[in-house]
Amino acid sequence: MPLTPAAAEKILADNFAPWVLDLGLTVVSVEGSEGPQGPQAVLRLPWSERLAREGGGLSGQALMAAADTAAVLAVSAARGGFVPVTTVQQSISFQRAVVGADVLVRARLTKTGKRMAFADITVTAEGGEGTAAHATAVYALLG
Repeated sequence: MPLTPAAAEKILADNFAPWVLDLGLTVVSVEGSEGPQGPQAVLRLPWSERLAREGGGLSGQALMAAADTAAVLAVSAARGGFVPVTTVQQSISFQRAVVGADVLVRARLTKTGKRMAFADITVTAEGGEGTAAHATAVYALLG
């Protein structure tokens, strides 16, 4: 059965650390393997002065955490529900600052096996042009 945004919200609430929940992430959409681009999850990270660094841009730490969280939910979408995973590798390139705007984080699985999943993550400012950050990540599937 495909994972719904409401079910993904419940996975987020039930399985992530309190400080991740404090980011205020919400699920915009999820698609399982049946989607045209494969398993993916899109989250919204709302703008907050609390998450800004000096100079007013959204902090890299917040963007990395949002990227990681979106990728875990993409794995859940691929499996039709939550499965425990652990991050093996994550790399991000920051391309432009995000100031005063919500962020959309799109995690798409490029390969999913029995024990590993690989994700490509794009971060964009809502209403902005171009990519704010691009990440890749690898996960060990524990369940």
